Amino acid sequence: MITGAIKNKVDKIWTDIWAGGITNPLTVIEQLTYLMFIRSLDEKELETEEFENMSGEKMAKIFPQSAIGQSMRWSKFKNNDPRDIYDVISHRVFPAIKNMKHGRLPDFAEQGEMVEVQDDSGNDTTQDTAFARYMSEAMFLIPTPQVLQKIITGLDDLYEHDISDLDMQGDLYEYMLGKLSTAGQNGQFRTPRHIIKMMVELLQPTPDDTIYDPACGTAGFLVASAEYIRNHYEDTMTSDQWEHFSGPMFAGFDIDRTMLRLSSMNLMLHSITHPEIDYLDGVSKQNQIRDKYTICLANPPFKGTVDAESINDDLKAVANTKKTELLFLALFLRMLKKGGQCACIVPDGVLFGSSKAHKSIRKELVENHQLRAVISMPSGVFKPYAGVSTAILVFTKTSAGGTDNVWFYDMKADGFSLDDKRSEIADNDIPDIISRFHNLEQEIDRQRTEQSFFVPKQEIADNDYDLSINKYKKVEYVPVEYPSTAEIMADLHELEMEISAGLAELEEML
Repeated sequence: MITGAIKNKVDKIWTDIWAGGITNPLTVIEQLTYLMFIRSLDEKELETEEFENMSGEKMAKIFPQSAIGQSMRWSKFKNNDPRDIYDVISHRVFPAIKNMKHGRLPDFAEQGEMVEVQDDSGNDTTQDTAFARYMSEAMFLIPTPQVLQKIITGLDDLYEHDISDLDMQGDLYEYMLGKLSTAGQNGQFRTPRHIIKMMVELLQPTPDDTIYDPACGTAGFLVASAEYIRNHYEDTMTSDQWEHFSGPMFAGFDIDRTMLRLSSMNLMLHSITHPEIDYLDGVSKQNQIRDKYTICLANPPFKGTVDAESINDDLKAVANTKKTELLFLALFLRMLKKGGQCACIVPDGVLFGSSKAHKSIRKELVENHQLRAVISMPSGVFKPYAGVSTAILVFTKTSAGGTDNVWFYDMKADGFSLDDKRSEIADNDIPDIISRFHNLEQEIDRQRTEQSFFVPKQEIADNDYDLSINKYKKVEYVPVEYPSTAEIMADLHELEMEISAGLAELEEML
């Protein structure tokens, strides 16, 4: 867990970068990401060397074995003169990670020229990590050696004294992403980590699943899925499943190349080296993916429209609209395999919107697939970025119906205050949501006045497929008994007498 002390250290690093002239939060995170990645490469190399010494078995190395290659390692340059550190990172390490191939860094000749990495057969290798694919446009923007040294010293202190495992590293990354205060303006609402974890626990991914997010941002859903699988299956996974886990299991798409770099980096920090991270406008005609994945976890763009000419025709067949929140629901269904599960966040308008497209996508979910749950969330969940009311839809692609009853839950608290501060509080419905969702047989007899209940499919159909919880929730009114008029008048006379006596006493004092 990120404590106050760790937050203070991160904030100090942030302030040092800001003082150096970099004030865009996204740029700050990107630059820190590069340095975290550079350090993680050396950590992996140290682990490889330790294993090699213990086993006597030769292992493939990340860093070239030449003097210049070894000088690019974090542990070798971190204590050097600031000008030397700046020169090594800007002229060697950064160009090297931009040209990283087959998990190895290229070497440099004495004159500073880069030497191509070759595999054991002598052939040039190709860039095979998602991170490498999107590093070509990356720029090293740390302005001075002094600022760079402060950042390196601060990160080293964090890693050596505060960050002991992947979970802590992920928490650190999430804390930095939390500083993206401009996210709401760009339509990129950062999904709170505890909401992501809840959605993952609702679907319970396994080592055999293929998981995708067509609007992945910084890959929060994919990382949380990886953490869930590690926590529940690490001791039983086969070598084939681990190979699947290292990349093919996870897919993410976005139209922001900066986000693609950050998501690739985030996944690499969690040992997912070869995910399918691609630049792709999910709802456009260029996306032809269908029936490929078993799990979808997503928080698609809420606002804005897309060019009608670019929208894929098979999405318009389901929901003829330019609204992204509706098109993405149709996309989730198309990209999932039959039997695949989805948990996604939608704005409340999707649940009760009266347009033909709104009704069409809701009818599609209810009639042609299995809509399992609608979890209504309070409007403060996305603060301070936005106060929009949202819900989580959970459904299974069947292409043959299957909705009998839909489970509704009225979330009132998520463990944090619902104001801009989002301070931690005791009230938290999330454990209850997860428990009830996985024991739905115990929900059958719940009344509409309770926090969760079932609604039959026919009732939903009769209400134009309205999925807002307030349409079905019953409010129990408790009659309030007021005193009689005579009692109220007597009380007023008594108060009047007390006031008069008080005024008389005050006049005597004067």
